[in-house]
Amino acid sequence: MSYSNISRTDLELSKGISNCAALSRIACLCQPLNDFLSHENIILPPGNAVLVDFKAASIAILGMALTGAANAQSALNEILSSGVLKVGTTGDWNPMTVRDPATNSYKGFDIDIMEELAKDLGVEVEFVPTDWKTLVNGVVAGQYHITGSASISPARMKAAGFSESYISVEIVPFTAKENAGKFDGHEAINQTGVKVATTLGTTFEKLVRTWYPNADIKVVEAPARGYQEVLAGRADVFITSNIEGSTLEEKFGVARVSNAEARSPTPIAMLLPQTDQVWINYVNNWVKVKEAKGFFEANKAKWGL
Repeated sequence: MSYSNISRTDLELSKGISNCAALSRIACLCQPLNDFLSHENIILPPGNAVLVDFKAASIAILGMALTGAANAQSALNEILSSGVLKVGTTGDWNPMTVRDPATNSYKGFDIDIMEELAKDLGVEVEFVPTDWKTLVNGVVAGQYHITGSASISPARMKAAGFSESYISVEIVPFTAKENAGKFDGHEAINQTGVKVATTLGTTFEKLVRTWYPNADIKVVEAPARGYQEVLAGRADVFITSNIEGSTLEEKFGVARVSNAEARSPTPIAMLLPQTDQVWINYVNNWVKVKEAKGFFEANKAKWGL
């Protein structure tokens, strides 16, 4: 039986390996076994007690070769070789990631996580500015190796991978303190003439359209945020996570809408390249180790989460 007898279906396993070197390696690995099994003096035990299936063996070798190629192409190898971990972050989700425009530096819960990950990898960390509408595209296109925290959603899962979750959020509506008496519960928001502000490309945008179909949805583009529209008087309500909301209540004149229960409890995790299982495995195991050592709980306490 020759190498050419491996079916097209079998060779689908090699999809994504486009360089000639990888394919040549596979052919070289398969050829000795092919030559051996083609030899006329091979004697099988009576009754074919042992069947040598070259096709199965070839597929196994092919799988090992592809695993080696995948390892070589993993973001993990690139990070270790370059000495730099590239992290996509929006810099606009307090207290997760906050950018200081004066120094172009970042601080926050996410930032501490990424600096710890880089330290354990033995590399430097580079924060790559992005926004919510292009966050997924950036990791898919290889502009960065990983992102800061993002809510896990079916839409994002179609294009990108996620790490293990290490924190969850719930979504709640807020308004200006002086308008707090105007709204009581979600139904009071879902009224014609009520302006609900949200940021383009975020999970919040999809939620407000679902929750408040009768309201006037005002969409702004990053770096603008919904709460800024409310503070400026251009909108009545915005929604955000309980995490950011508590920070905004302390810092600005906003208040949670009374009797509006928290909705959409959502796990939060890091975005990763969907097909890079080597890198995903590393990050997932790193999260488990850090959770066991109390790192995430200490970081939550530091940032009031």
